[in-house]
Amino acid sequence: MKYTQYVFLASIFSTVEYNLAQTCAVESFAVKDNFDPKRYAGKWYALAKKDPEGLFLQDNISAEYTVEEDGTMTASSKGRVKLFGFWVICADMAAQYTVPDPATPAKMYMTYQGLASYLSSGGDNYWVIDTDYDNYAITYACRSLKEDGSCDDGYSLIFSRNPRGLPPAIQRIVRQKQEEICMSGQFQPVLQSGTLANEQTQQNHSKLHCSLLARFLMLYPIRK
Repeated sequence: MKYTQYVFLASIFSTVEYNLAQTCAVESFAVKDNFDPKRYAGKWYALAKKDPEGLFLQDNISAEYTVEEDGTMTASSKGRVKLFGFWVICADMAAQYTVPDPATPAKMYMTYQGLASYLSSGGDNYWVIDTDYDNYAITYACRSLKEDGSCDDGYSLIFSRNPRGLPPAIQRIVRQKQEEICMSGQFQPVLQSGTLANEQTQQNHSKLHCSLLARFLMLYPIRK
Protein backbone atom coordinates (compact mmCIF):
# COMPACT_ATOMS: atom_id res chain seq x y z
CA MET A 1 0.00 0.00 0.00
CA LYS A 2 2.77 2.42 0.94
CA TYR A 3 4.62 1.58 -2.28
CA THR A 4 1.50 2.38 -4.33
CA GLN A 5 1.12 5.74 -2.56
CA TYR A 6 4.79 6.50 -3.21
CA VAL A 7 4.46 5.77 -6.93
CA PHE A 8 1.32 7.92 -7.10
CA LEU A 9 2.98 10.88 -5.36
CA ALA A 10 6.11 10.52 -7.49
CA SER A 11 4.04 10.67 -10.69
CA ILE A 12 2.28 13.82 -9.44
CA PHE A 13 5.58 15.52 -8.61
CA SER A 14 6.97 14.51 -12.01
CA THR A 15 3.97 16.06 -13.78
CA VAL A 16 4.23 19.27 -11.77
CA GLU A 17 7.97 19.46 -12.50
CA TYR A 18 7.32 19.04 -16.24
CA ASN A 19 4.62 21.71 -16.26
CA LEU A 20 6.89 24.16 -14.46
CA ALA A 21 9.71 23.45 -16.90
CA GLN A 22 7.44 23.80 -19.93
CA THR A 23 7.32 27.38 -21.11
CA CYS A 24 5.56 29.00 -24.03
CA ALA A 25 7.95 31.94 -24.24
CA VAL A 26 8.76 32.20 -27.93
CA GLU A 27 12.47 32.87 -27.35
CA SER A 28 12.73 29.53 -25.54
CA PHE A 29 11.64 27.51 -28.59
CA ALA A 30 14.38 25.33 -30.00
CA VAL A 31 15.08 25.48 -33.75
CA LYS A 32 16.98 23.19 -36.11
CA ASP A 33 20.66 22.96 -35.20
CA ASN A 34 23.16 23.74 -37.98
CA PHE A 35 20.39 24.44 -40.46
CA ASP A 36 21.56 23.82 -44.03
CA PRO A 37 19.55 25.83 -46.60
CA LYS A 38 21.03 23.88 -49.53
CA ARG A 39 19.62 20.63 -48.18
CA TYR A 40 16.34 22.39 -47.39
CA ALA A 41 15.98 23.68 -50.96
CA GLY A 42 13.47 22.10 -53.31
CA LYS A 43 9.73 21.43 -53.31
CA TRP A 44 7.68 21.11 -50.11
CA TYR A 45 3.95 20.46 -49.66
CA ALA A 46 1.99 21.71 -46.65
CA LEU A 47 0.10 18.93 -44.86
CA ALA A 48 -1.14 20.86 -41.83
CA LYS A 49 -1.24 24.46 -40.65
CA LYS A 50 -2.07 26.68 -37.74
CA ASP A 51 -3.37 29.97 -39.14
CA PRO A 52 -2.58 33.47 -37.89
CA GLU A 53 -5.24 36.12 -37.56
CA GLY A 54 -6.56 37.50 -40.85
CA LEU A 55 -6.17 36.29 -44.41
CA PHE A 56 -4.07 33.16 -44.97
CA LEU A 57 -3.60 30.44 -47.58
CA GLN A 58 -6.32 27.83 -47.41
CA ASP A 59 -5.27 24.64 -49.23
CA ASN A 60 -3.10 23.13 -51.98
CA ILE A 61 -0.17 25.00 -50.43
CA SER A 62 3.30 24.30 -51.76
CA ALA A 63 6.62 26.10 -51.71
CA GLU A 64 9.73 25.76 -53.85
CA TYR A 65 12.93 26.99 -52.18
CA THR A 66 16.03 28.02 -54.10
CA VAL A 67 19.48 28.96 -52.76
CA GLU A 68 21.34 31.51 -54.85
CA GLU A 69 25.12 31.52 -55.42
CA ASP A 70 25.59 34.11 -52.66
CA GLY A 71 23.71 31.86 -50.21
CA THR A 72 20.47 33.86 -50.24
CA MET A 73 17.36 31.69 -50.05
CA THR A 74 14.26 32.59 -52.05
CA ALA A 75 10.94 30.84 -52.49
CA SER A 76 7.92 30.77 -54.74
CA SER A 77 4.74 29.62 -53.04
CA LYS A 78 1.34 28.64 -54.33
CA GLY A 79 -1.98 27.97 -52.67
CA ARG A 80 -5.64 28.86 -52.63
CA VAL A 81 -7.03 31.71 -50.57
CA LYS A 82 -10.62 32.51 -49.65
CA LEU A 83 -11.78 36.12 -50.04
CA PHE A 84 -14.96 37.52 -48.47
CA GLY A 85 -15.68 34.11 -46.97
CA PHE A 86 -16.77 32.48 -50.22
CA TRP A 87 -14.54 33.41 -53.20
CA VAL A 88 -11.65 30.92 -53.49
CA ILE A 89 -8.83 31.95 -55.85
CA CYS A 90 -5.29 30.81 -56.61
CA ALA A 91 -2.47 32.77 -55.01
CA ASP A 92 1.18 33.05 -56.02
CA MET A 93 3.67 34.47 -53.55
CA ALA A 94 7.40 35.23 -53.73
CA ALA A 95 9.66 35.45 -50.69
CA GLN A 96 13.25 36.21 -49.80
CA TYR A 97 14.96 35.17 -46.57
CA THR A 98 17.67 36.83 -44.51
CA VAL A 99 19.49 35.54 -41.44
CA PRO A 100 19.74 38.24 -38.71
CA ASP A 101 22.14 36.15 -36.60
CA PRO A 102 24.53 33.84 -38.53
CA ALA A 103 24.97 31.78 -35.34
CA THR A 104 21.33 30.71 -35.65
CA PRO A 105 20.70 30.10 -39.38
CA ALA A 106 17.33 28.43 -38.73
CA LYS A 107 15.93 31.75 -37.46
CA MET A 108 15.27 33.74 -40.61
CA TYR A 109 13.26 36.80 -41.55
CA MET A 110 10.97 36.40 -44.53
CA THR A 111 10.01 39.28 -46.83
CA TYR A 112 7.07 38.22 -49.00
CA GLN A 113 5.05 39.71 -51.81
CA GLY A 114 1.86 38.60 -53.51
CA LEU A 115 2.31 38.36 -57.28
CA ALA A 116 -1.02 40.10 -57.87
CA SER A 117 -2.35 43.47 -56.76
CA TYR A 118 -5.02 41.95 -54.51
CA LEU A 119 -2.52 39.88 -52.47
CA SER A 120 -0.69 41.29 -49.47
CA SER A 121 3.00 41.98 -48.98
CA GLY A 122 5.00 42.25 -45.79
CA GLY A 123 7.43 40.42 -43.56
CA ASP A 124 7.41 37.76 -40.83
CA ASN A 125 9.86 35.70 -38.87
CA TYR A 126 10.50 32.31 -40.45
CA TRP A 127 11.89 29.74 -38.06
CA VAL A 128 12.65 26.17 -39.06
CA ILE A 129 11.78 24.34 -35.87
CA ASP A 130 12.84 20.97 -37.20
CA THR A 131 13.50 19.09 -40.45
CA ASP A 132 15.26 15.98 -41.68
CA TYR A 133 15.49 17.62 -45.15
CA ASP A 134 14.25 14.46 -46.91
CA ASN A 135 10.78 13.97 -45.43
CA TYR A 136 9.40 16.72 -43.19
CA ALA A 137 9.87 20.30 -42.03
CA ILE A 138 8.11 22.38 -39.36
CA THR A 139 8.15 26.17 -39.71
CA TYR A 140 6.99 28.77 -37.20
CA ALA A 141 6.36 32.49 -37.11
CA CYS A 142 5.13 34.78 -34.35
CA ARG A 143 3.75 38.14 -35.43
CA SER A 144 3.15 39.63 -31.99
CA LEU A 145 4.04 38.77 -28.39
CA LYS A 146 2.14 38.92 -25.13
CA GLU A 147 3.65 40.57 -22.07
CA ASP A 148 4.82 37.19 -20.73
CA GLY A 149 6.77 36.46 -23.94
CA SER A 150 4.32 33.91 -25.33
CA CYS A 151 2.88 34.36 -28.80
CA ASP A 152 -0.24 36.44 -29.29
CA ASP A 153 -0.56 35.89 -33.04
CA GLY A 154 1.47 33.18 -34.73
CA TYR A 155 1.31 30.49 -37.34
CA SER A 156 3.01 27.26 -38.27
CA LEU A 157 3.17 24.90 -41.24
CA ILE A 158 3.96 21.19 -41.40
CA PHE A 159 5.68 20.45 -44.71
CA SER A 160 6.36 17.17 -46.46
CA ARG A 161 8.34 16.27 -49.57
CA ASN A 162 5.46 13.94 -50.42
CA PRO A 163 1.96 15.48 -50.83
CA ARG A 164 0.40 12.16 -49.78
CA GLY A 165 1.55 12.41 -46.18
CA LEU A 166 4.14 11.32 -43.61
CA PRO A 167 4.91 7.87 -42.17
CA PRO A 168 3.77 7.14 -38.57
CA ALA A 169 7.27 7.42 -37.08
CA ILE A 170 7.68 10.94 -38.42
CA GLN A 171 4.13 11.88 -37.41
CA ARG A 172 5.14 11.15 -33.79
CA ILE A 173 8.12 13.50 -34.12
CA VAL A 174 5.87 16.20 -35.57
CA ARG A 175 3.35 15.88 -32.71
CA GLN A 176 6.18 16.26 -30.19
CA LYS A 177 7.42 19.41 -31.92
CA GLN A 178 3.88 20.82 -31.97
CA GLU A 179 3.80 20.47 -28.19
CA GLU A 180 7.19 22.13 -27.83
CA ILE A 181 5.96 25.27 -29.65
CA CYS A 182 2.73 25.26 -27.59
CA MET A 183 0.48 24.59 -30.60
CA SER A 184 -0.65 21.05 -29.88
CA GLY A 185 -4.22 20.49 -31.06
CA GLN A 186 -4.34 23.77 -33.00
CA PHE A 187 -3.42 22.45 -36.46
CA GLN A 188 -5.81 21.85 -39.33
CA PRO A 189 -5.10 19.48 -42.23
CA VAL A 190 -4.23 21.06 -45.57
CA LEU A 191 -5.94 19.58 -48.61
CA GLN A 192 -3.59 18.57 -51.42
CA SER A 193 -6.01 17.78 -54.23
CA GLY A 194 -3.73 18.61 -57.15
CA THR A 195 -6.39 20.85 -58.70
CA LEU A 196 -4.44 24.09 -58.38
CA ALA A 197 -2.95 23.93 -61.88
CA ASN A 198 -6.36 23.60 -63.52
CA GLU A 199 -7.74 26.50 -61.49
CA GLN A 200 -4.78 28.69 -62.43
CA THR A 201 -5.44 27.96 -66.11
CA GLN A 202 -9.05 29.02 -65.67
CA GLN A 203 -7.95 32.19 -63.89
CA ASN A 204 -5.68 33.12 -66.79
CA HIS A 205 -8.88 33.38 -68.83
CA SER A 206 -10.45 35.60 -66.16
CA LYS A 207 -8.01 38.52 -65.90
CA LEU A 208 -10.85 40.98 -66.07
CA HIS A 209 -12.32 39.54 -62.86
CA CYS A 210 -8.96 39.90 -61.10
CA SER A 211 -8.64 43.50 -62.30
CA LEU A 212 -12.09 44.35 -60.98
CA LEU A 213 -11.32 42.61 -57.71
CA ALA A 214 -8.08 44.57 -57.32
CA ARG A 215 -9.92 47.85 -57.80
CA PHE A 216 -12.56 46.81 -55.28
CA LEU A 217 -9.93 45.92 -52.66
CA MET A 218 -8.23 49.27 -53.15
CA LEU A 219 -11.50 50.89 -52.12
CA TYR A 220 -12.45 48.33 -49.46
CA PRO A 221 -9.26 46.62 -48.17
CA ILE A 222 -9.47 43.43 -46.15
CA ARG A 223 -9.01 44.12 -42.45
CA LYS A 224 -6.84 41.79 -40.42
